[in-house]
Amino acid sequence: MKKILLYIRKVLKKSFDNIRNERLKQNILQAVPFWIGSIITGLIAVLYAQVFAFGEEMLHKILDWHLWMIFILAPGGFVLSWWLVKKYAPFAKGSGIPQVMAAVELANPRDNYLIQKLLSFRILLIKILSSFVLVTSGGAIGREGPTIQIAGSIFRKVYELLPDWWPKISKKNMILTGAAAGLSAAFNTPLGGIVFAVEELSKTHINYFKTALFTAVIIAGLTAQTLAGSYLYLGYPKTQGMTLWIMFPIILVSGIAGILSSQLSVAMLKINRLKRKLKTNSSNIIFLIICGLIVATIAYFVNRDILGSGKDIIERVLFTDNKTEAWYVPILRMLGPALAFTSGGAGGIFAPALSTGASIGSVFAAVMNLTDNETNVLILAGMVAFLTGITRAPFTSAILVLEMTDRHSLIFHLMLAGMMSSLFSVLISRHSLYEELKLSFLREIKK
Repeated sequence: MKKILLYIRKVLKKSFDNIRNERLKQNILQAVPFWIGSIITGLIAVLYAQVFAFGEEMLHKILDWHLWMIFILAPGGFVLSWWLVKKYAPFAKGSGIPQVMAAVELANPRDNYLIQKLLSFRILLIKILSSFVLVTSGGAIGREGPTIQIAGSIFRKVYELLPDWWPKISKKNMILTGAAAGLSAAFNTPLGGIVFAVEELSKTHINYFKTALFTAVIIAGLTAQTLAGSYLYLGYPKTQGMTLWIMFPIILVSGIAGILSSQLSVAMLKINRLKRKLKTNSSNIIFLIICGLIVATIAYFVNRDILGSGKDIIERVLFTDNKTEAWYVPILRMLGPALAFTSGGAGGIFAPALSTGASIGSVFAAVMNLTDNETNVLILAGMVAFLTGITRAPFTSAILVLEMTDRHSLIFHLMLAGMMSSLFSVLISRHSLYEELKLSFLREIKK
């Protein structure tokens, strides 16, 4: 393998040395690593999406065959997912976004050596495998956060493979751009990827790396589209005929969603602190079996909506006549992620947060007796609001939902939802879940 890499480097150097225009050569050399990382990210993102979807599909087929199988799948899957992370890649647990945020902060001469613990090829493999096990066992997780850590790992590896003669590139910019490309490829939302990098991850002015960021997001998205086809993550919900009065239900639902999502974040942080007190493997296994049995019991006796990413819930309330969710579904959609996300296995919170927000919007739309189109608007607002409460990134949340549904006429409605959620969520907790987890990872990694 090393001989192959050396040969490729020699060929590249010879090719670039033939370019006489120094400025052109420097620009190309600066761009090539981002292009390579973006293409690989697009490929891996599509593969991961298919693996993840297969896991959810397999879960539903098993449960349609015999629902009681959840009592075996959930406890066993929670334990196996946790064990894979603990044994092979401890920093692959959870979403992956806090790890990328920590890696960005560590991208300095003093702490550079620590980044490999957060972003690596081993992380990539375990992230995919552990999250597949967790979602197949009924864990209420998503693949979007993990895709961001996977993309960061890919870009970091590309950076490490650059030969000495290559022009200097900022590792921080590589990681930031990788994260944006990962989100773009996961959701097919290029603008969302760009806004996410700036709003959630970066403290650096965008001018320093805007060209690399834009091209990486475009290339990763095009690569994913080439393999998976041009698609919307959700589709085209009907939202025509809105009047100004819909803003009042949006404000109400957004405020409630912001408070609930912030409460969920606080609860998950408390569970994490409790879990850190479990020092032995046996105590962790007992804890995870109990969590799995809670999920299994609710799925068997109450409602299966506690399982999985929740994308099927969003599609049901947006695109069918069955737009009304039971009042307790938002509670289940908060309980499921609270147990799965804190299990110690790999899995994200983006998709579960969106489905929780959708169920909140659906419940309140039924209470207010809204029309189908008005219900769709309130569902989309709930999605933006709940995701904002988790991430504290209102513009990213609004742009993501906008691009997922191609409802550009609702830009002001969705931005209002994000802003109202952001205001109300601060009443519960000043910092986002990701920010708190980032600080936790930094403390852990610097021990």
